[in-house]
Amino acid sequence: MSKKGFWIALVDVTDPEAYKKYIEANAAAFAKYQARFVVRAGQYTNPESPTGNRHVVLEFESYEKAVECYNSPEYQEASKHRLAASTGHFVIVEGV
Repeated sequence: MSKKGFWIALVDVTDPEAYKKYIEANAAAFAKYQARFVVRAGQYTNPESPTGNRHVVLEFESYEKAVECYNSPEYQEASKHRLAASTGHFVIVEGV
């Protein structure tokens, strides 16, 4: 049984209107790869250092699916909007 895969993103949205295009565009990839939001924005506290103004954790059935989703044409097209409208840190990790 493979372990789950997760995307973790700590993002500073610099252009909220343009970022909305990313949110709309990423839905196709997330549906195709059955991603499930564990965290999507919401209230936060960063007690040790700045972490961005938007935080996201997505769960996939496996690490391999998480990587496939990121590399998919659907997500690569959507990510152009994210990169144009934000800065941040993004990682794909294997978890439980």
